[in-house]
Amino acid sequence: MELLGGFGFQLLEGAVLTLKLAFASLALGLPLGLAMAMGKLSKASVVRLPTTAATSVLRALPELLVILIIYFGIQNALNALSETPYDIDPFAAGVASLGLIFAAYASEIFRASYIAVPRGQREAATSLGLPPLKTFWLVQLPQMWRIAVPSLGNLWLVMLKDTSLVAVIGLQELMRKAQAATATTKQAFLFYSVAALLYILMSIASALVIRYLSRRSQAGWASSWAAA
Repeated sequence: MELLGGFGFQLLEGAVLTLKLAFASLALGLPLGLAMAMGKLSKASVVRLPTTAATSVLRALPELLVILIIYFGIQNALNALSETPYDIDPFAAGVASLGLIFAAYASEIFRASYIAVPRGQREAATSLGLPPLKTFWLVQLPQMWRIAVPSLGNLWLVMLKDTSLVAVIGLQELMRKAQAATATTKQAFLFYSVAALLYILMSIASALVIRYLSRRSQAGWASSWAAA
């Protein structure tokens, strides 16, 4: 760490905050994306149309613009409507922004996965007397997950890199720490290279986990086909 002029520990702190931000956004984005997918598949136009419009808008906007709107735009709107000044937490704004973006893209993955599940699976569950909620939870969702894991894994890797964008709202994540070290020492190549190495390590670890989850989700499916 001394080789980095005392900034090594700060870069590690930034990497930890980056992971916290990514995991918190994932925890928000996954269930929200699934809910959005179900909304887009709904037969009720009052649910389907607004959900489709919201996801289309989120996917059309640059990620940086979404972050700026949520952090500065909402904060300014709240301050204009109230005499009490509001100060939105940058971490919460980052999680909300990245979570919404992740959910918008994940909704298409979940929607396609739902359609890919053979209709006969749902009909068989219904014939066995399973109510709709249990049919979805026990029959459809596991098969959707099997199909969606690889694409969701790629989306996670994209979001992991997009966490660097929250540096613009002052969150002290990895890129912000690297920028601060560079501004102090004027050694841009060194500190940005270290930041790049940390991102690569996080991506490699993520890829290994994604591969494990993908293999695990496929295991029962492959066995059933082999038995058949």
